[in-house]
Order: sequence, then structure tokens, then C-alpha cells
Amino acid sequence: MGIVNVAIDSLGGVLADQWKDIVTAGHFDEHVVVASGVRKVGQNGRGGNYGSNDVLSNGSLIFVPENTAAFIFSQAGIEQVITEPGGFEYRDGEASVFDDRDRGEQGVLKMVLGQAARRVGYAGMSPSQKRVAFVNLREIRGIKFGTRGPLAYNDLFYGADLEVFAYGQLSLQVVDAERFIRNFLPANTYNYSLDDPHARSMLIAEFLASLIVATNALSSEVRISQLPSHVNEIRHMILDEGDNAGTWQDRFGIKLVQVAIENIEFSDDSRELIKSYAKKKLDVSAYEGVSKQAADVAAQQMIAEGVRENGFGAAGGMVLGMGLAGMLNPRNASVESDAGADCVPDTTESKGAPGGGAESARALEDQIEAVKKFKELLDAGILTQEEFDAKKREILGL
Repeated sequence: MGIVNVAIDSLGGVLADQWKDIVTAGHFDEHVVVASGVRKVGQNGRGGNYGSNDVLSNGSLIFVPENTAAFIFSQAGIEQVITEPGGFEYRDGEASVFDDRDRGEQGVLKMVLGQAARRVGYAGMSPSQKRVAFVNLREIRGIKFGTRGPLAYNDLFYGADLEVFAYGQLSLQVVDAERFIRNFLPANTYNYSLDDPHARSMLIAEFLASLIVATNALSSEVRISQLPSHVNEIRHMILDEGDNAGTWQDRFGIKLVQVAIENIEFSDDSRELIKSYAKKKLDVSAYEGVSKQAADVAAQQMIAEGVRENGFGAAGGMVLGMGLAGMLNPRNASVESDAGADCVPDTTESKGAPGGGAESARALEDQIEAVKKFKELLDAGILTQEEFDAKKREILGL
């Protein structure tokens, strides 16, 4: 009775599988890479009869949407690849009584009984099992990545290895569907999404390894805070790399299309290091500014003191000394040409001078000698204090 039941089941299965199928791609969300083919079983309440899910009859139609590739799998692997969009008639499946070519070549009765007889030996199952799957050829965007531990970045600006956490998104695209199916997709898998952490863990691990290499290649020129503005350079470096993510296209038929670094966070130790560096730099700049100003004032005071001690008296010498100090470079006591131009009166001798420190120095010596002579007249009682002060202002241009 068992064989009889199997024979009856086989005949019923053959008759059910005579229907030609209409197969198209299933639902693709943003991160689906492979989706099983879906058999259309009804339209406006009609067409409810259908056979086995893994049997394709001759004359069945396979509709391939744009930006997808259709794969027909048999027990041995990939049987056929369809990369052009449109509708295609399948010819390598089970013979169908509804197919004109099959009926003409085999006849209806011979075809049905022959298929049923073959199935009896397989307990009613068809030995010719076929599956259809579709590969997404669009750019798959929004694949998030983030470092589990800190990445080392040798920042030459700070002169230290900094630890950072990087976060962002990348996008991928299958550019060689057959290579992707053969080398990347797990065996006997007809649905595959990069939302599954296990599915993309290897890709993210290799990408982060390439990211470290690419970012550190920029460390001699780019401060770590400027990395987000150099993502295109980073992407090209990753693609040109001979390891990890740079080999995806040759190994898996996958191309890295875009990288977006959204955020870079310093580890606690690196953050403290940068704060300490910035504070020390600010302290050094402030100290240098204060030191320069203090040194200039001290030098001018020394020059003024020297002039006063050379015969000008306390009050007049200090006035002349400070005026002279303003004309001299406090670093080397040379005459500053700009200052001298402001302080030296417009005499006939200075107007025609071709310029330079020597001419200015001679004019200053003449002024000092003139003031000394008038000081002697003051000491002798020939000039009053008011007359001496007026002459001194005239000579010095005060």
C-alpha cells in the first residue's frame, strides 16, 4: 500500500506542478542584499492553484526589476544568472502540459506518466528542484560603524599617540553579483540582510582595520579634529589599500562607495592630555609677551639714566633721556628710523640726507651738543630757566 500511496502522491504532485509560474523579487528594505523569489499565486481572486515552491515548470516567467540580478539555483549551485531587467521565460525546468513545445515533443500522457514514475523513486518528490533569488545591486546606505575600543592616532601636532573613538556610516554596493553569491553569501542562503550583526561583523572589522591605516597616513598633516573633512581622502586610501576593505571588490564583488565620519571622541586620558597641552601653550605665550614688554621698559629706563648722568641734570636729563630712549631700539640701542623721523626736527641738514641710521645718529649728536651749550649759558646766569627751556624744546622738537 505504501508504494501505491506514493504513486498516487507522485501523480498528484506532477499534475499540480504543471502550472507555469510567475516569479519576481520579494521585498527589499534598505539593507537587504539578497531576497528569495516570490511566486505569484493569485490576481484579482483568480489563479489560486500552484504547485511546489522549489519546482519550476518550462514556460515560467521570471521578472527581474531594475538594479537587481536574478539567480536560479539547482541542487548543484548556480544554474543561471540574469542581470538585465525585464521578463524572461524559463526553459530548463519540469516539462509542462501547458507549454506548446513540451506537448509537441513528448505528448501529454507520456509526459505526465514519465514524471510521475521518476518521482516514485524519490518518495513523491521531484529530483529537479530549483530556487530563484534576487541580488540587490543598488547602493546600500546607512550601515553604521563604531569602534568598540579606542583607536590610536599618532597626531604630530600634539606629538603624542591619542586614543579616539570614531563613529559614522558607510555605504556599499554589489558590483559583481556572481562573485558575491559564490564568495560571500553563505551556502544555501536565499535571504541576506546587513541588519544582521553576524552578517556584517566581518565587513565592519575589516573596514575599521583599513580606517586605522588610512587615518594614520594623514597624521603628519591633519590634526585629528579635522579628520571628518577629509573623508574622501580616507575612502580613496582604503580603496587603494592592498588589505582588508581594499580587497572587497576582488574578493566579494562589493565596493565601498562612501564613508561618513559623524563624530570623533577622545578617550578620557587623551582629552586631559590635550587640555594640558593647550594650557601650557597659553601660559608660554603670555609669559613671552610679558617678558618682552618688561625688557623694553627696563632697557629704555637704562638709556634714560645714562643720558641723565652725562650732564643734563635730573629733570632735563630725564626728559631728554626718555625722548632718546623712545628713539632707540631697546634690544641693541640702535636708532629706530621711524622714531627718529618723528623726534628729529626738520632741519636743513636732515632734509637732504639720503636716510639711514648714521645720518639720524649725527643729527641727534648735534642736538645734544646744542642743548649742552645752552645749559652752560644757563649755569653762567646768561639765560633764564624759561629761556633755556624754550630753546631746549625748540632744538629737540618737543
